[in-house]
Amino acid sequence: MRSFTQSFLILSCLILAACSSTDKRPEDLSEREFYEQAREAMEDNNFLIASERLQQLESRYPFGDYAEQAQLELIYTQHMMSDMEGALSSAERFIRLHPLHEQVDYAYYMRGLSVYELGFNFVERYTPSEQARRDPTPFRDAFNHFDELLRRYPDSQYNEDAQKRMIFLRDRLAQYEVGVGRFYLKRHAYLAAAQRGERVMLGYQGTSAVADALALQIEAYGLLGQDLEAKQALALLNKNYPEHEQLTEEGKFIESGLTKEDRRTLIGVMSFGLIE
Repeated sequence: MRSFTQSFLILSCLILAACSSTDKRPEDLSEREFYEQAREAMEDNNFLIASERLQQLESRYPFGDYAEQAQLELIYTQHMMSDMEGALSSAERFIRLHPLHEQVDYAYYMRGLSVYELGFNFVERYTPSEQARRDPTPFRDAFNHFDELLRRYPDSQYNEDAQKRMIFLRDRLAQYEVGVGRFYLKRHAYLAAAQRGERVMLGYQGTSAVADALALQIEAYGLLGQDLEAKQALALLNKNYPEHEQLTEEGKFIESGLTKEDRRTLIGVMSFGLIE
């Protein structure tokens, strides 16, 4: 009986000790306990708790052994919670505070990824017909952030994914230029439309928008009376994209029809179609 009582008491003490270690109030946790709880929460996909613990760790132990790692992992938890603005802020802060850290390339990558996600979410609020009105700045910023990662850290493990996203971003930026050009064409701002096509030809070769940029140039130059430029663009379209939707089987150009609906107002004409 005594042996059973002793065993029971020992077991009770162990349970109480375990409970006391896990039921500590946050303000009583050590730096290591904060970090361990954050890691456990991440393993359970509880990123809200993980984020809270990481922020508490940094707040209470800003110069501790786990502070820098906590800042890095906070970027990750915020991203997993779809808090892109928070992840962006944390990534930029880490880059500013620890420019020589061995894992700072991760912060550069996550900065680009956060802006990429923010831009994508913003752009998707619009319908395809409103493409010309979209602000391409988030995509352009994301492209530049990924480009900086590649230039600063050519051997980074995150470069392969960054490069794939840059290809996509470059394509979307080219499509934006074509969309703006069509917007100008519809509003009879032919020179501006032709210039947008030229911008794609000069800066976005290899993207899916090149064929549409050539078609834009053919129509805009034709309406401007610049027949030589229109013929040159048509020759390129026939040579490189013979199956384009604005070409007949004989290689003749089919107008888009965008200019046939003349909805110009006086202020629209005076502002070259920028204001309706």
